[in-house]
Amino acid sequence: MDERHEDPDGEDQEGQRVEVATERLKERIYATITMVAVTVGLALGGHVGPSGASLSVIGTAAGLWLATLVADGQAYKTVHRRLPLRNGVKRSLYVSSPLLLSAVGPLLLIGVSALGLMELRTALLTAAVLDVLSLFVWGYVGGRRMGGSPGVALVAALLDALIGFAVVAVKLLAGH
Repeated sequence: MDERHEDPDGEDQEGQRVEVATERLKERIYATITMVAVTVGLALGGHVGPSGASLSVIGTAAGLWLATLVADGQAYKTVHRRLPLRNGVKRSLYVSSPLLLSAVGPLLLIGVSALGLMELRTALLTAAVLDVLSLFVWGYVGGRRMGGSPGVALVAALLDALIGFAVVAVKLLAGH
């Protein structure tokens, strides 16, 4: 017996669930790469304290989130010639929420710095390293879920982490 169910419009609910999960992961990876750039830039700039770093991280995450919501709304209206309905807005909010979550790790580490338990630069660089490690983990898990052997998944993980390292390298070369 087929476990799939279709909604009244005939769309496959399982397919929608997978599509939404895919979009959320894409947003999280995008936000993680952006947050690596922000935290490394702040760490190397050395011109902010914990409050300024927090505002930069929050501003970046909120800006990405708002830009995504605006872009989603504009794209929907362009294609469908009307504003999205309530379900479309809820979906967009849900799919884009990982953009906000990308700020949690850096903010926690900045908070540790504000308490005097760690230098701010160390906290920011630690946040960047943890984000690059998360890219590695997502690459490995993704490689395995796509049916790859552990070796293939490791290559995928290394490639994802390489993107994070490339962002760090660009920041270093740019002198931020």
